[in-house]
Amino acid sequence: MNLYVGTQAVPFTAAASQRGQRPLDGYLLCTAAVLVGLGLVMVASATVTHGARDFSEPLHFFWRQLGHTGLGVLLGFVVLQVELESWQRTSGVLLLIGIVLLALVLIPGIGREINGSMRWLAVGPLRMQPSELVKLLMPIYLAGYMVRRSNEVQNTLWGFAKPLVVLGLIAVLFLMEPDYGATVVLFATILGMLFLGGVPLPIFSVWVAAIGGLMMVIVVAAPYRVERLTTFMDPWADPFDSGFQLTQALIAIGRGEWFGVGLGESVQKLFYLPEAHTDFLFAVLGEELGFAGMAFVITAFSVLVWRCFVIARRAERRGQPFAVYLCYGLGLAFGLQAFINIGVNMGLLPTKGLVLPLMSYGGSSLVMNCIAVAFILRADYEAGRTSDER
Repeated sequence: MNLYVGTQAVPFTAAASQRGQRPLDGYLLCTAAVLVGLGLVMVASATVTHGARDFSEPLHFFWRQLGHTGLGVLLGFVVLQVELESWQRTSGVLLLIGIVLLALVLIPGIGREINGSMRWLAVGPLRMQPSELVKLLMPIYLAGYMVRRSNEVQNTLWGFAKPLVVLGLIAVLFLMEPDYGATVVLFATILGMLFLGGVPLPIFSVWVAAIGGLMMVIVVAAPYRVERLTTFMDPWADPFDSGFQLTQALIAIGRGEWFGVGLGESVQKLFYLPEAHTDFLFAVLGEELGFAGMAFVITAFSVLVWRCFVIARRAERRGQPFAVYLCYGLGLAFGLQAFINIGVNMGLLPTKGLVLPLMSYGGSSLVMNCIAVAFILRADYEAGRTSDER
């Protein structure tokens, strides 16, 4: 494997040896690989009946997810070879392209509607969700902005507010699809990056309160979001209609007990639990692998986020602020989305329509998550990690 150092292609292992560093962060790479692998197994288990019924192929969804995994690894390999400075220079242009794609989704005849939401662009047999692309590009853009405007961000209200104007435009496009869950994750990620970037606590607190109030207004303005909120409070009040998804998820998790009913033995996935392979994959995992399986997944995501922050601190010691902010942002995004998805599955949070990163079925999400892992690995490589560092 080759990496480009400066203008010359240098073998990755040779370059690592010359600089006295390990080539990749093993904890991060292995954790991501385990999550993807376990996700493939659970997608196959959750969709075998669905695939046989609708496509006459029990492993239809598994093969598609495996193809998405291969594409994600391939694109991640490409990203791993490009210096972060190149992404920093082009971050504004890339984000603009992402925003244009978001707008195209809303144009009838171009965007594709599924389950009442216009979130997909179709290119021949392929489909993509621009929202997943923008969820990756916005942290890249903000990391570059914070490097260029660090003093302004830390000391002036306008410096803090400018990226929020861009975020507001993206949020409007998200909500027009609608995709409230992606909006929440992106807002929380960006605010977390700004806070870690040194924004004074009083300014940060005022903006968090203002944005929190705005999000509540958005919730109240849409009847279906209010229904989701009230259903989350008491799903058993209407278990066959508005509370159906959550009650079925809770039944699945409850059946799993300590060690599960066995891989492939879930009953709830048999047309009882809607979106068993996407939003509620964690519930199927809980039923089949029990508390032990759920604890393992939660621990794995904790390790993933921990390594992102470790690499960020390493980059900080090396004086590489773009890598610092990028790793913080991507680590927050992984952690927040996993936390929300698991919380929804367990009835701790209202339904958001978010998939479990690296595990749930979905091409755009999986490919972008693989690329995000590659960015973090590239940041680790450029930080010049020595062989005796932990």
